[in-house]
Amino acid sequence: MKEQMRISQAVIRRMPRYRRYLKDLQKKGVSKISSGQFSKLIGQTASQIRQDFNHFGGFGQQGYGYNVEELHYEVSMILGLDKEYKMVVVGAGNLGQAIINYMHFNQAGFVIAGIFEANPNLVGLKMNEVEISDFMNLEEFVRENKVDIGIICTSKDNAQSVADKLSSAGIKGIWNFAPVDLLVPESVILENMHLSDSLYFLSYHINKRK
Repeated sequence: MKEQMRISQAVIRRMPRYRRYLKDLQKKGVSKISSGQFSKLIGQTASQIRQDFNHFGGFGQQGYGYNVEELHYEVSMILGLDKEYKMVVVGAGNLGQAIINYMHFNQAGFVIAGIFEANPNLVGLKMNEVEISDFMNLEEFVRENKVDIGIICTSKDNAQSVADKLSSAGIKGIWNFAPVDLLVPESVILENMHLSDSLYFLSYHINKRK
């Protein structure tokens, strides 16, 4: 665990991208790839790729490169994708619906176990075969079902109170799509997804290029 803590967040954030390209290579029937070939494919330097993998043991063989299937498996293990995660979505508006209907979650072991809404007109309806429940039952559901991840798709004003309820119920991680930075206990892993920030980053570079 101490060794893991020394690995930078930048390295960890590159791992999902590596895995995605490795999966595509598997689908194309590619069995092995060198760091140089992988570099040209993903736009990362070969040296950086080797350094990133060396944090976890290397995995490659000099003169051979990487076995694509084995490397995909190892990266999946690094990302904890060898187990199933239960998730709840709080907020069944347009964004919440988009996340609920994203089928790749199930394929990767992320199962939406519950959907919660404060709007009584939505409670009782089904989305992707999951019934929408009353927000008031959120904490009890999270505790009883040992839910791992809470996905917040509410308004900015309600997001912190949702995070508080999830945290007090023993949630392990929160994926926040509300446009606000949340405060959570140290025991809860928080990932803020500010969609507008990404769009503004894009607009900056478009105008810089002009």
